[in-house]
Amino acid sequence: MKNDTPAGQVPRPKRSRMTRIERREQLIGIGRQLFAAHGFDAVSVEEIASAAGVSKPVIYKHFGGKEGLYQVIVDRETTTLNSILEEQIRPDLHPREALEGTIVGLLDYIQVNPDGFGLMVHQSPDVLAGSQFSTIMSDMGEHLTRLLGAYFEQLGFNVDTAPLYGQMLAGMVGTMGQSWSKEKETTKEVLAAHLVNLMWNGLRGLEHNPTLDYA
Repeated sequence: MKNDTPAGQVPRPKRSRMTRIERREQLIGIGRQLFAAHGFDAVSVEEIASAAGVSKPVIYKHFGGKEGLYQVIVDRETTTLNSILEEQIRPDLHPREALEGTIVGLLDYIQVNPDGFGLMVHQSPDVLAGSQFSTIMSDMGEHLTRLLGAYFEQLGFNVDTAPLYGQMLAGMVGTMGQSWSKEKETTKEVLAAHLVNLMWNGLRGLEHNPTLDYA
């Protein structure tokens, strides 16, 4: 057999082609990084294809376009986050224990999964507004509402107001989490302790029928 390799040069091994599953996972990983860093609108199909070393038709073949890739990525992150939070909303836990676990669970997620968090704090793009996308704050709000609903019922508060408080608390945690993910000026445990301190002690002092004193 004829050897076309020049004398003295070690032949390069042939690079094996990725399987369909491997290629799909590669594109998901690259898309995840790009969307997290720049947001949906700022990332093009060309940019994703270039980073993956493939042509644009490969993206369309696997996902139907940028929107399809984005949906797969966000669905995965939402499932991961919900699994973490579901572990903390259990009837056998004291409400404060559940609140602490929820906050620490979120900070754990941010610490080990910065790309996923970066992607989820971006608002859903307008082109996908009809799909079931969730930001990290709305997911947190739903879980905190469940926690507060049971707590409010125990205290004789109006359970219908629990979603208001759930979303307010989620906004606080989400905002602090976003800041902490960029500049970790304190440890995860210290941040969680201060968030719980403000939220729990504020909840303990709630009035049954709050009114504005100076409006």
